[in-house]
Amino acid sequence: MVYNAIIGLQRMLSPYGGGSSIEHRSRSSSRGETRTIRPVSRLEGDIILPGDKSISHRAIMLSSLAEGQARIGNSAPGGDCLSTVRCLTALGIRIVRTGSPEHPDFLVSGAGPDGLKEAADVLDAGNSATTVRLLSGLLVGRPFLSVITGDASLRGRPMGRLIEPLRLMGADVRGRGGDSFAPLVIKGARLHGIDFTLPVPSAQIKSAILLAGLFSRGRTIIHQPVPCRDHTERMLSSMGANLEMQGNSISLMPLGQPLVPLNLRVPGDISAAAYFLVAGAIHPNARMVMRDCGVNPTRTGIIDVLVAMGARLRIENQRLEAGEPLADIVVECSQLRGIEVGGDIVPRLIDEIPVLAVAGCVARGKTVIRDAAELRVKESDRIATVAGELSRLGARIEPLPDGMVIYGGDILEGAEVDSCSDHRLAMSLAIAGLVARGETTIRHAQAAQVSYPAFWRTLQQVGQDS
Repeated sequence: MVYNAIIGLQRMLSPYGGGSSIEHRSRSSSRGETRTIRPVSRLEGDIILPGDKSISHRAIMLSSLAEGQARIGNSAPGGDCLSTVRCLTALGIRIVRTGSPEHPDFLVSGAGPDGLKEAADVLDAGNSATTVRLLSGLLVGRPFLSVITGDASLRGRPMGRLIEPLRLMGADVRGRGGDSFAPLVIKGARLHGIDFTLPVPSAQIKSAILLAGLFSRGRTIIHQPVPCRDHTERMLSSMGANLEMQGNSISLMPLGQPLVPLNLRVPGDISAAAYFLVAGAIHPNARMVMRDCGVNPTRTGIIDVLVAMGARLRIENQRLEAGEPLADIVVECSQLRGIEVGGDIVPRLIDEIPVLAVAGCVARGKTVIRDAAELRVKESDRIATVAGELSRLGARIEPLPDGMVIYGGDILEGAEVDSCSDHRLAMSLAIAGLVARGETTIRHAQAAQVSYPAFWRTLQQVGQDS
């Protein structure tokens, strides 16, 4: 089947001019910003991705602890990383933003291990769980009081798994609701290293412990049930920290000397690439290239799963920059088949499961996703919201306590859906709209700004009508 054109942007309402792809219809308070998608006859083009969000957070935060200046190029442009910048600025770190709005650079003047100062007000992490969790690890050993909060969504996300290991290190951390939720109140304390086994794979909790361990007495050892994203470990090693990795265990000694500033250009975000990898694989006429994309092996589960489903996908021009692997990824139209996804691969694609569910809707046969209960406590309950909103398009999805069963092969039908103010759901629904008959209107589409502000324009650019 060859698809018709995506509707053109209405120039008076759209933040971008020209082209034809997505209709931006409404800004009403009840529906938020809406976008309407129609299928296109072809997807084609080179995609320049936003900088990796996980790496950007860590580069900016660790650079603030170094002595000297570091340039973080191609940082993530979304609201989450800006929350980290605002919090660090409030703590006395000088950060200058340059570059373009979509690919910003940050010049961070590191204040050394003792350079953070007590903030004059509450620290606002916005919608960013990475900010609140990593910043907590950074602040528990500082000799002052800090209060960290966030938006309504973030204040509803669990913090008990963060507080527990930090308290074992001697931290004085209190939270709302029986120490389960933000706002968090942190009173600086003398810390000591611990030997701790993560109950579930969590790069955010792991990183918070490592940041606290930099300022603790004695060695900090972390055991992972399975490897999860290792950007913090790679960066700390590159900046001179005394860190060793053996199997699934990490050993860190406290800082003996200040971290060395690290200039780097952040690789493209593979989580952002995932939307276009799935789009290219499920569309009947597509070829796209993701340029300079991060391919850290702790993050490439989406590639492995799509290949296992039959995607025509290849990796080219592999190389290393500042300790992180990156490459160009080519995807072409494919015939996907359903598979089972679970176990050790889930931590390597947890953020990509919403768009992977879209691939499952189009694939032949049944796709089963298990061992992903963590999706229940993201920006939305992503098991419930993904199943519910894709069902509005005619998908057959059975939610499970830790995942979902997707019965693929049916043609999706355009409908009105809601992002539930979840950035990953907003973009995943847009990809589904590319292969659904008729119009798909997405309510609260502005949620994409959290991680990928240029998403709608990029979608417009690669969609072509012949």
